[in-house]
Amino acid sequence: MSGAALRRVNLESLVEAQGATRAAPPLLLSADAYFDLAGEEFGRRLLLTTDSTGAEHCLRPDFTLPIVQAYIADGVGRPAAFSYLGPIFRQRETGAAEFDQAGIELLAQPDGDVALDQVLTFARAAISIYGITPQVRLGGVGLFEALLVQADMPDAWRPRIRNRFGHTEALQRLLARLEAAPDLPREAQPDREALLEDVTAQMVATGLSLNEGRGPAEIVDRYLEQQALDAAHVPAETLALLRSYLSISGPALQALTRIEALAEQHRLMLGAPIRAIRRHLNALGESPVVFDASFSPRLDYYTGIVFEMTGAGGDVLASGGQYDRLLERLGATAPIAASGCSVWVDRLEAEVRA
Repeated sequence: MSGAALRRVNLESLVEAQGATRAAPPLLLSADAYFDLAGEEFGRRLLLTTDSTGAEHCLRPDFTLPIVQAYIADGVGRPAAFSYLGPIFRQRETGAAEFDQAGIELLAQPDGDVALDQVLTFARAAISIYGITPQVRLGGVGLFEALLVQADMPDAWRPRIRNRFGHTEALQRLLARLEAAPDLPREAQPDREALLEDVTAQMVATGLSLNEGRGPAEIVDRYLEQQALDAAHVPAETLALLRSYLSISGPALQALTRIEALAEQHRLMLGAPIRAIRRHLNALGESPVVFDASFSPRLDYYTGIVFEMTGAGGDVLASGGQYDRLLERLGATAPIAASGCSVWVDRLEAEVRA
């Protein structure tokens, strides 16, 4: 048996050893959820087709979404575990559009810490089959959200800053804009009903349709929202805190110690999410671990600890974390604890050949 064949057998055995249901979602899936959750950037990688009704479908670009959708359709609430190994399809700048991924998804588990440890252990074990000791990068979505809740700023800015977390350039542009905004008194906002009446009259007078495109109510609400944001000044001390926090990156224990010092300086209660990160370091074995305060997948349904494991060439070999908001985004009536990861089999093989 060749080395590649033996590694495949060992990976199959690892997937089967998780005590989970082996998932095999359909190859052809509705594309709507991917566009809704991941946006146009991910949408450009989908392999799309259109049926006779005009609905868009895609070849399966991942396992997580269809696994979670099927779980919700079957009735949420009970603990469930799924594992997988098989092909997914994405357009890439280099490499084939069809390639294999392995992974696990743990849903509604009674102990979220135990579930995340299993996910981390699975990812590390999968990579070790290929004789690789990865570099691990951890991020703390829950830690950043805890800081954001306590930071001194108008409430209107919290979701906008959170939505850019993980988008480094976009977040830095927003912080620069807030730093440049003058702290000036603002006039009181106009009455919404009076403004709505005025906008409607102007649209009718110029022959614009009230029913096609943006209607008067949407135009008025967008205007008032922007006015409220312009009037909501974020203190310079808060912006400096955010920049200081986001700049922290380094060996995990050292980085977390720096964050503890920053929290003490600004009287922030960040002990619980920091302790949660410390607890999971043991599941990563001897791999070098970096904590990067600015790191997050560019998807807003991740909630707690997130990670990626890279090889010597810098390619991501495995990634995942806690994504408690995903099930709610897909129709569940309340957040449900969820942890999972994906392992890139083709990249692992490439790492072995390098």
